[in-house]
Amino acid sequence: MDENDQPPPSNLGRFVLSLPQQSQLIRRRSFLIRCSSSLLLSEMESTASEGLYPLHRSKTIHLVRHAQGIHNVAGEKDHSAYMSEELFDAHLTPLGWQQVDNLRKHVHASGISKKIELVVVSPLLRTMQTAVGAFGGEGSTDRNDVSPLMVEYTGDSNHPAISSLNCPPFIAVELCREHLGVHPCDRRRSVTEYKTMFPAIDFSLIENDGDVLWTSKTREKNEEVAARGVKFMKWLLTREEKEIAVVTHSGFLFHTLCAYGDDLHPTLKKEMTKHFNNCELRSVVIVDRSMIGTGMSKTDFPGKIPSGADVPSDVI
Repeated sequence: MDENDQPPPSNLGRFVLSLPQQSQLIRRRSFLIRCSSSLLLSEMESTASEGLYPLHRSKTIHLVRHAQGIHNVAGEKDHSAYMSEELFDAHLTPLGWQQVDNLRKHVHASGISKKIELVVVSPLLRTMQTAVGAFGGEGSTDRNDVSPLMVEYTGDSNHPAISSLNCPPFIAVELCREHLGVHPCDRRRSVTEYKTMFPAIDFSLIENDGDVLWTSKTREKNEEVAARGVKFMKWLLTREEKEIAVVTHSGFLFHTLCAYGDDLHPTLKKEMTKHFNNCELRSVVIVDRSMIGTGMSKTDFPGKIPSGADVPSDVI
């Protein structure tokens, strides 16, 4: 046998570990596997938290707080003024109407006005003035066959009538009212009276002509407002419209939005729940994760037209 054919010495080409060293190596490998798995899971959770949902299961909601009302001015000077009967169903100030005009310019310049399919409004004077002023129509209010959204001089204002031509429908909903009770500024008038002021707003969803929800002795609790807000959002999901403007109140918006977003980054949660300025507009997306609505997609396409073989390449 040639020396080159001799088997190598038993201690060459081989590294022998002692039992303690083998045990340590196994523990180290196990640790690395756990770290890799945790990192992968973390990445998966990070991706999942972003959220991906069918477009037709979502709606765009443009949330608006009413413009400055006489109660805002009085309350800033003296908070006890909110108890004054003189502020009953508070109307907009002249400054408030200027704020409405600027919001109207924004919704037209941004293109929002062309996308909105429905305007939902709290049935109080200041919110309806804001809603019709910002989202109302253009054109003459003298036509006998078209009711105006608002008649002239409504709510102690010098504002001219506002047309219902070339604008989305308006509907009054009590679910999005401000805190109920105690403060006269949050008590509404009768539907009969409102109909003379806002002829083209739909009040059919309000069951009682008078305000049976407001009481003089009990103020609605914050958690009750939040629960009512969640109920309102669920109602929005039942609507067919995909882009909706909601004109409502500071307290209602704050407590409703605080009920959402616990799965968001803290910065986003803070951004979403900060208090609204007078006549501020924020756009949000609400997703129907519980199949509350029955909307069908207007953009999905089924494919396979005409039909043919389409087995994916990754199918085994």
